[in-house]
Amino acid sequence: MTSRMTKRVSIVSISERIQTPVSKPKASYGCRHTQGILMALGFFCCYAIRVTTSVTLEAMTNASTANPAFPQFSWDEKIKDVIQSSFFWGYVCTQIIGSMVAQRWGAHKLFSLAQFACGFVTLLIPVLAENAGWEAFCVTRVIAGIFQGTVLPCLHALLSKWAPMEERGRISTFVYAGGWIGNVTCLLSTGLLAASPWGWPSCFYVWGSITIVSSILFFFIGYESPAEHPNIPQDEKQYIESSLGMIETEEKLSTPWLKILSSRPMWALMATQSAHTWGFWMLLTKIPSYFQAVFKVNIKENGLMSALPYFSAWVFSFPVSFISDLLIKRNILTIQASRKICNTFGEWVPALALIGLGYVDKEHSEIAVAILVIAVTSNVAIYCGHNVNHMDLSPNFAGPLMGIINTVANIFSILAPLIVGVIVHDKTNVEEWKNVFFLTSIIYFVGNLIFIMFGTSKIQAWNDPVEKQKDIAMNSTNESSVENGNVQKTKEY
Repeated sequence: MTSRMTKRVSIVSISERIQTPVSKPKASYGCRHTQGILMALGFFCCYAIRVTTSVTLEAMTNASTANPAFPQFSWDEKIKDVIQSSFFWGYVCTQIIGSMVAQRWGAHKLFSLAQFACGFVTLLIPVLAENAGWEAFCVTRVIAGIFQGTVLPCLHALLSKWAPMEERGRISTFVYAGGWIGNVTCLLSTGLLAASPWGWPSCFYVWGSITIVSSILFFFIGYESPAEHPNIPQDEKQYIESSLGMIETEEKLSTPWLKILSSRPMWALMATQSAHTWGFWMLLTKIPSYFQAVFKVNIKENGLMSALPYFSAWVFSFPVSFISDLLIKRNILTIQASRKICNTFGEWVPALALIGLGYVDKEHSEIAVAILVIAVTSNVAIYCGHNVNHMDLSPNFAGPLMGIINTVANIFSILAPLIVGVIVHDKTNVEEWKNVFFLTSIIYFVGNLIFIMFGTSKIQAWNDPVEKQKDIAMNSTNESSVENGNVQKTKEY
């Protein structure tokens, strides 16, 4: 047996290895589910750390609506927009580096470290904001962003080893939906905590501490792959590895950067992920300001109204992922058809909803909330769409692929709040908000259209650089085909 330090798990799709279907393990709950829960908890904390400032920043600069017993800062809207975007300055810098470190050092250890660092710097924010100003506040957010830039590559690398093909949609959606419930819980709690006797500093203390605890749990209970887990049942290990076509090897896989960058499906995936990232973060960072300025709600109500759409999305994620996997398993839809249908629902429905939101006036806040719930809830379908497509294209390099794409996509995370600040001069002006919503709708529409036209679920030939000449095909569920050079080994869907 090779040592823990030298063992590598390579994922290949060799037709000879996948002809015999492998039955599910006897136990209905297994180690893969525990790993999924731990990953979801970690992602829950990461998203909570990201959005802590969305509501708390309003309390810090407008104490009369929260708790006047705590310090109030005279930061104008431009400074607040800079603080909101500063997280992404660091976030976009470490996506590719993080994927490389995860590939070599281990995604399990890197994900644990990232959580711990984010929790620690979040604990420092109240003291630094009071004694060193908004610039120091920005520094903590940049540091948190630097470490969180490694999170998605880590999760994709881990899921590509832990999620069997038949359960990929469900497990992946469950993990990533943890971020949505993190949004909900954080938005609700920060509104309540800011208005409580503990004031706005408690928002950072509570979420920083929870994230540190999560990092410790993942470090001691999480594992890199089934091959690394000391107590996994043999039938479950066989089920996962056979489903994914995994083999153990001591040979290190070299990331084929040039082939990835010249891949048309990668660029299609980048387009739709960039569109989603723009819409998601524009809404997430600007919803509190929108409701406070247009509908005149206080900080506690702001947290409740901001959280409702994300709670609805989290609930909706379960039936969507179950139905998606079921239709694939029963051969009603191919993987490629399922990915594109889910992604269309997840981006074009929000586009239409945002157009409608632009026509809601100040007297009808309940209609605005209802439309916002539709926009955000339907958006969760992307987790069975483009968000798992990285693993479809390349199980071996899902982490680096996510790193490349998310680096570009999250440039939009930086631009979104800044461009909203340029468009919206008077935050009480519904017409100016309408322009923001229309722009987002156009971006959603174009991004998904590119994915429909040029996206695929085929495993790419560069997925297996060690054995370039092998015939490549998908696994026992017969979900997707694979390209090998210019030869099509299976049918186009």
